[in-house]
Amino acid sequence: MTHPTQAIQRLSGSALSLAASLLLLSACSLAPVENRPGIDIPAKFAEYEGRTLALQPAEDPGRWRPAEPADQQAPSPWWGVFGDPVLVQLEEEALKANPDVSIAMARLKQARALISQSESAQLPEVGAGFGPSRQRISGTAAGRGDGAPGSTQTLWRAQASVAYEVDIFGRVSSGVAAARADAARQQALAHQMLLLVQADVAKTYFSLRQFEGELRLLRDTVRLRQDAMSLLERKLDVGAAAPYVVDQVKTELFSARSEQLAVEQQHALALHALAILLGKLPAAFSVEARPLDNVTVRLPPGMPSTLLERRPDIAAAERAMTAENARIGVARAAFFPALSLTGSLGYESADLGNLANWSQRTFLLGPLVGTALSMPIFDGGRRSAEVARVRGVYEERVAEYRKTVLQAFREVEDSLVSIRTLDERIVQQRGAEDASSGVAQSAKARFDEGDVDYLVVVDAERTRLRSRQSRIQFEGERARATVDLVKALGGGWDLSKAEKSDIKG
Repeated sequence: MTHPTQAIQRLSGSALSLAASLLLLSACSLAPVENRPGIDIPAKFAEYEGRTLALQPAEDPGRWRPAEPADQQAPSPWWGVFGDPVLVQLEEEALKANPDVSIAMARLKQARALISQSESAQLPEVGAGFGPSRQRISGTAAGRGDGAPGSTQTLWRAQASVAYEVDIFGRVSSGVAAARADAARQQALAHQMLLLVQADVAKTYFSLRQFEGELRLLRDTVRLRQDAMSLLERKLDVGAAAPYVVDQVKTELFSARSEQLAVEQQHALALHALAILLGKLPAAFSVEARPLDNVTVRLPPGMPSTLLERRPDIAAAERAMTAENARIGVARAAFFPALSLTGSLGYESADLGNLANWSQRTFLLGPLVGTALSMPIFDGGRRSAEVARVRGVYEERVAEYRKTVLQAFREVEDSLVSIRTLDERIVQQRGAEDASSGVAQSAKARFDEGDVDYLVVVDAERTRLRSRQSRIQFEGERARATVDLVKALGGGWDLSKAEKSDIKG
């Protein structure tokens, strides 16, 4: 007589041998070899060729270290290159409380959970159960003929069950590969969302500082025009000034006040937008007023080929292609046999007291319903349609990848040309500002001597105001264009080697 322990050991040894054989069978995958779309990468950016982009000859663009692939490292705090402690603090608060960042992180958690869910299909499912069942069998079913009395029976069962799908043609492994690619895509999208939020915070902050600079200029202008109107009104009372001159000064005063109110509105809206980016209510948020300092950050864009590594949205598009390629393998595997192994081992007895007796053992090898090996023959084209659908999705992802790459290069070129032209415009505008200040001073002196009409002074002051305001606006645009360039390049700068220069006006 075989001892129960020996029987269990033999059964366990057979199970281990079977499991090892099944692992060998699970090495086949029907996913096609992924062919990445060919994209012609230029040797240089068009807007960077032949220009230094504010770099001095002694500076080395190679000191900028490109980031590792965007989906393999967290975005770096690139905003530190601006040297603004308030901006640094705002960026840190946004990363902790911004709703879009929280949404991206939650989606990443979901994708990673789906990896575990897919990987669980590579392991057997083991279950256990205990309980009674009561059944009445008719006399006919018992073979005693029609009209014979039936019998009622209560059975107690305690058993363990095992179910496992042998991944012969890679259906499960392809599904796992697709889930992993989806998770990598969500990680890249999370990095992209971080980069977008960081860029929005920086651009909104610089807009806020620009409006504060314009408000300071307009407040000074309103005060000066108020003083001029008071002086001319006194001269009008003694007949030393014409009424139309006073009316003209009033017109300029009211225009300046109206423009001040418009800028105040823009300032308030920018402050509200910044509060939302930081996850705060606008009523509970404020920033100490300080005009924008023109900080020119030098960002050599590096080689165009590194753009494919730095941009998290390109990494996300690439992972999307990988996921759909793996799903083609899942769809193809549906054409081949599926081998499912199931079994149960336990005890069964009509008396609960006898349930643990070795003689009451039961086992079942094979599926409860159907067959272990199932081979599809005809389904009306359903599987073929699924393969065609998945291939179509893959082709869509390839097209989206190419579009993302092209858009990335466009954004870099746009940012480079914006920075270049804004640098030149700021220089020209500073010259216009200096010249308009000289004209305004000369007109005021000539009016005091009685050589010109006061309208000449008004026109000169208006020109000087517009020149100063335009320069402030250009400096704001220059700061935002720099942020756009960082975003277009995918972030990830080595802050310890950044170069910047402060040009304060």
